[in-house]
Amino acid sequence: MSANINIRPIEQKDNAILASVIRTALTEFGANKPGTVYYDPTTDALFELFQKPGSYYFIATINNEVVGGCGIFPTENLPQGTCELVKLYLQTNARGTGLGKQLMEKSMQWAKENGYNQVYLESMPELAKAVSIYEKVGFSRINQPLGNSGHCGCDIWMTKQL
Repeated sequence: MSANINIRPIEQKDNAILASVIRTALTEFGANKPGTVYYDPTTDALFELFQKPGSYYFIATINNEVVGGCGIFPTENLPQGTCELVKLYLQTNARGTGLGKQLMEKSMQWAKENGYNQVYLESMPELAKAVSIYEKVGFSRINQPLGNSGHCGCDIWMTKQL
């Protein structure tokens, strides 16, 4: 039997499970450290966070179970026309399925349709597998952070033109 995979907009009922997916993934990769979304209070209220104009968050489900998500956010002090690709996390069972790439592509398509011409992201060495995927879809490393994400625990910064 094949899995029923769906990508949809975030709903308020997704907050708790999504926070759990994010913190579990960060713990799994040893990235549950200060200065990351692990300790960011907005991680528990993503639906509310993504009500901000210029932002959008997609939820991935497999057989109606939330397995992760990815979004676009107009992080403070980013260059004109730039948004941040944020909070791309998947449960273990959803990794290696192409779902992360689908979420990224859907998020970047939304960004392009909504007037952005560049996407920025922050990551860390502990998430090397994700960084290699970002590179495969066309992100390039840059030498310093852009904007003001508040996540000082990240030391890999990347951009991609849309």
